[in-house]
Amino acid sequence: MTIKVELQKIGILGLQLIWIFLHFIVSSFYFLVSIATTLESYLISCGFLRKYNHLDIDRVQYLAIVVESDEAYNTLKIIELLQWLESMGIRSVCLYDAEGVLKQSKEIILKKVKNASLFQETDEPLQLNCKGFTLEFISASDGKEAVARAASFLLKDKWRKTNMSGDSNQCFSESQMTEALKAVGCGGPDPDLILVYGPSRCHLGFPAWRIRYTEIIHMGPLKSKKYGSLVKAIYKFTMVRQNYGK
Repeated sequence: MTIKVELQKIGILGLQLIWIFLHFIVSSFYFLVSIATTLESYLISCGFLRKYNHLDIDRVQYLAIVVESDEAYNTLKIIELLQWLESMGIRSVCLYDAEGVLKQSKEIILKKVKNASLFQETDEPLQLNCKGFTLEFISASDGKEAVARAASFLLKDKWRKTNMSGDSNQCFSESQMTEALKAVGCGGPDPDLILVYGPSRCHLGFPAWRIRYTEIIHMGPLKSKKYGSLVKAIYKFTMVRQNYGK
């Protein structure tokens, strides 16, 4: 019995040593990746990596920034991020967080960001070379309200058409839903690119009907944002060939 117990202890100790070794390997790997990312970001910021110096910024007509609500309270970081985007030539940005923290800071952000103004939805396409810097502020509640208003609009429209034609078996299509959202003023342009700041690797409830063909890139915590990483993300997007199908 004593030998059996000792063997069990040795086995447990061996497993613990293997776990510690694997944990050390993984931690070292991510540490080295972090150092490499920081160094690359620094080199991009300084202009040493020349391929990042010329961005095809015209491909980013509308950019969305999705921020975890807890991090959205850091208004100074948000303002600095927007100033970077404005200096790069981005002209239209949508700011989103689920709880509407950014909407509460709207006046401060508009005041601190040069040439910033509120985005006004129109039927005209976005102008790439327009002067100024337009900002849209949305939250999860806007998405819920938009769906409710669009559904109400569709039901009223169906009721009117049913009374006129007598056909009660009408179905709603995706195009009809899109038109209904535009009719109630909740359509909005589809972002070409979404940059997500926070621990979650998802769009955090950003209106689904506006991201059908949108590229989503996770940027990590807002507090650790880097100018070089921002440039790299936009560069990678501009180099991607998007196939939309028929």
